[in-house]
Amino acid sequence: MQTEKGQSIEDESMKIIENEIGSHHYDKHEWPIVRRVIHATADFDFARDNKIIFHKDAISSGIQALRDGCNIIVDVDGVLGGLNKKNLKDFSNKTICNISNQDLFELAKKQNKTRSQVAMRMTAKEMNGSVVVVGNAPTALFEVISMIKERLARPVLVIGVPVGFVSSPESKEVLQTIDVPYITNKGRKGGSSCASAIVNALFKLVREGLSS
Repeated sequence: MQTEKGQSIEDESMKIIENEIGSHHYDKHEWPIVRRVIHATADFDFARDNKIIFHKDAISSGIQALRDGCNIIVDVDGVLGGLNKKNLKDFSNKTICNISNQDLFELAKKQNKTRSQVAMRMTAKEMNGSVVVVGNAPTALFEVISMIKERLARPVLVIGVPVGFVSSPESKEVLQTIDVPYITNKGRKGGSSCASAIVNALFKLVREGLSS
């Protein structure tokens, strides 16, 4: 819950974002998500050079799944920490993050993979019908894409905004080639705060009754 003072600060921040961005190409459903990312990161590039890209069914699929209490699978604890807990409780969404699993390191070492890859592979059963959120590790996003191509998992929406210098832009480009709704962005930027902001913005659309 937001206090009156906190809400006034947020409202003023949104006005500043609106004024600084001015005109943009996002539609009325996409813009609240982009604006929330800018608010969370203070980075206007997400509406410009590192623009956020939406699959045509991303928003409708995402809000329907969240409304119905889908699993939310995330790559790192930082994404988990940024999610609005009231939303999760109100809509009975289970969050899954295996990155801190004690067996992960040895499995990753044995399979010659990153911990993020193994963590995602461990969620195969829970991934069907889920919203998958990757904000940190490009290898996690590549692993999700591989699982989809192998028909081991079928998420409803993949939010893929990993940050980094190695494979981050490439993973986002490959994400745009799969037959599953996605939200991503161009370039190296992204991160946990960006990823959780997208989920929180989708929940806000759910509460506003948006269905398409």
